[in-house]
Amino acid sequence: MKLRKYYPTVVLSDIHLGSEHSRTKEVTNFLKHIDCDRLILNGDIIDGWQLQKSGKRWKQAQTDFFKVLMKMMEKKGTQIIYVRGNHDDFLDKLVPFRFSNISIVKDYLLNSHGKRYLVTHGDIFDTVTTNMRWLAMLGDIGYTFLLWLNKIYNRNREKQGKPYFSLSQHVKHRVKSAVSYISDFERELVKLAQAKRLDGIICGHIHQAANVWYGDVHYLNSGDWVESMTALVENEQGEWGIVTYNKAEYESDEETVSRNALYAEVI
Repeated sequence: MKLRKYYPTVVLSDIHLGSEHSRTKEVTNFLKHIDCDRLILNGDIIDGWQLQKSGKRWKQAQTDFFKVLMKMMEKKGTQIIYVRGNHDDFLDKLVPFRFSNISIVKDYLLNSHGKRYLVTHGDIFDTVTTNMRWLAMLGDIGYTFLLWLNKIYNRNREKQGKPYFSLSQHVKHRVKSAVSYISDFERELVKLAQAKRLDGIICGHIHQAANVWYGDVHYLNSGDWVESMTALVENEQGEWGIVTYNKAEYESDEETVSRNALYAEVI
């Protein structure tokens, strides 16, 4: 009998429901295979920018995602905290909102094992997103094009028996300004945590999973479900790790997982 994996806290961000590049089925399947006391959806879960474009329709796979969330709340009593991001900024009209086990907030203070983490999507520290929305949307078009190109490129690699290769991640690491932006983004968030005398900060936004320390401040980023398919998970000892979705593991009916191996894939 296959045991469901248990994590006290799970953080997901940047799913971008509504975008054709969202890995909606994968993230839904991931949630079907875990139990958690607290699920934090840290922004850009729904991609309002993409849904506003002509021809974009809400699909069954996206509805299935929310059905799983409802089942987690109803059957397991999971608390769901939805932190708005820049792509789902239409939620600003609802914030703050709370009903039953779900809350919609701009940010969230997580208390765990005597430590305090500020959970924020991170777009507030991106001056392009906050002050020049039109430029941010233009950048989103470029990123969407790169993902389209990436799909064609990897389709050919798959035919040749080669592994998946992320063009967008490659560009990020090769372009000096992008590397500098990520570094600056992290430092600004760390400064905020220090100013508030917090133990750490949990964010998303830049699609770059991370679990690092800046001095005595713990910086965590949950990555995305467009390419990397990563989640932040906290174990019962209060230790954090990054889980990467593995199709063979989460889609195999014959998989048997023992509780002793719950965190084997956490890096």
